[in-house]
Amino acid sequence: MKIASKEIDFPFVLAPMAGVTDVGFRCVASFFGADATVTEMLSARAMSVNPTKTAYMTLTTEQEKLKIAQIFGHEPEFLQKAVQNPLLEKFDMFDINMGCPAPKIIKNGEGAALMDNLPLASKIISACKNATTKQVSVKFRKGHKTENFLEFARMCEESGADFVTFHARTVAEGYSGKADYDAIATVKAKLDIAVIGNGDVVDEKSLNLMRATGVDGVMIGRGSLGRPWIFAELQKSNNFDGAFLGTSKLFDEQNKITNLAKFATVKKHLEILRERFDEKWLENYIRKHLLWYAKDLPMTAAIRNKLATCDNLDESLQILQEAFGVENE
Repeated sequence: MKIASKEIDFPFVLAPMAGVTDVGFRCVASFFGADATVTEMLSARAMSVNPTKTAYMTLTTEQEKLKIAQIFGHEPEFLQKAVQNPLLEKFDMFDINMGCPAPKIIKNGEGAALMDNLPLASKIISACKNATTKQVSVKFRKGHKTENFLEFARMCEESGADFVTFHARTVAEGYSGKADYDAIATVKAKLDIAVIGNGDVVDEKSLNLMRATGVDGVMIGRGSLGRPWIFAELQKSNNFDGAFLGTSKLFDEQNKITNLAKFATVKKHLEILRERFDEKWLENYIRKHLLWYAKDLPMTAAIRNKLATCDNLDESLQILQEAFGVENE
């Protein structure tokens, strides 16, 4: 399928995740094979009224292969302005969020709430398409008040979307239960534009189930938390230059990523953020990422609690280094 200017056979895409897909995380995911990465949700209205926060959320690195800016809102005129905003010039294409289940987003008639208003959703897609020569995609769910995903998908196609990404859960389900792969297969069978499947891909077995739906690509979100190397694992690729992470050995004899490389990834993620953000702010922000990186490590409850409460980044790195069992190269 075509993403921006590139034809990619079954692309692997890093999903947009609020408070997660920062510039550092997108960078290391790209290093490990994510073909495209998506920003956190960017408010179209905020971009026009108070763009300071948006500016931080749109930072990028050269490591990202294809950069997608995800925008949201319910006012066509603001979304149209967003795709023309100089802040987003460096992005290769745009994605419109019509699937976010967060209550505050739904309350504003945005995200998945737009699935209840097809005329408005269509107007937004058309407005964005008419305002840019770049690709515009749409991400949506099974439905909000009703499961109208097929009708909604067809509307996206008719309104000019270049492709869609379908997370096969309803708003009420949130992230619980299992993604409905039969629904994904139905959407794929009925559309002429490309369909990217999203939901529950965490390993080779789940990837094969997603592929069986016939989708053109896969988007991975929660499966990458604390594990940006999932893209290398699923694509069975180890063709990476360890110099980027500052380590000589990324994979062991069984073609599995080493603890040394995992810790180097944590350091690279933090290094990228430290170059761009205030240290005090970062101490609080990065904590969740560090805990995700540590989730499968053999740590005592006391050590894990220390990591969760530590307000010194170097000390946090030391805790993780010991947990990973690696020495300085």
